[in-house]
Amino acid sequence: MFRILKQSYCTGLLTEAVPAHDDAELERLGIEVRRRIDARFGGSLAIRHVDAGSCNGCELEIHALNNPYYDVERFGIHVVASPRHADALLVTGPVSRHMETALRRTWRATPSPKFVIAAGSCACDGGEIGVSYASCGPVEKVIPVDVKIPGCPPTPIDLLKGLLGALEVDRNGP
Repeated sequence: MFRILKQSYCTGLLTEAVPAHDDAELERLGIEVRRRIDARFGGSLAIRHVDAGSCNGCELEIHALNNPYYDVERFGIHVVASPRHADALLVTGPVSRHMETALRRTWRATPSPKFVIAAGSCACDGGEIGVSYASCGPVEKVIPVDVKIPGCPPTPIDLLKGLLGALEVDRNGP
């Protein structure tokens, strides 16, 4: 045990460097998102997040959007608990066979007009999992997708850019 403690003491802390953030880009994106939300939804955008079978990497980045640094609620973006209150679905992960029916029901429960955002490589193209006995693959094989945000996982800035792209899509539902 002392050998391990000595090795830890001699090695020191090993952490990654803090990524450089561009506050100006975040503010610019946020203001543009807010402008589009006001024009299209009259105040706020309600998003229902659905984890269709992901590794939770994308979820960590989505949760980061609500931390004090990004604070997307100041731009009018709210994550809601019910698809009946949502304007958009944000889906992560390849759709597992067990989540296929739940995802379809969630999509049907979301009032029109609605749009669907596939976030992360797995949601966009199946990622490492692909199609198998346990996975349907990408989200678009189960429900229609309006916007894809690639990345493994996509950064919070990429997610904001994807939301901005989704707000440009004019979809009135099926």
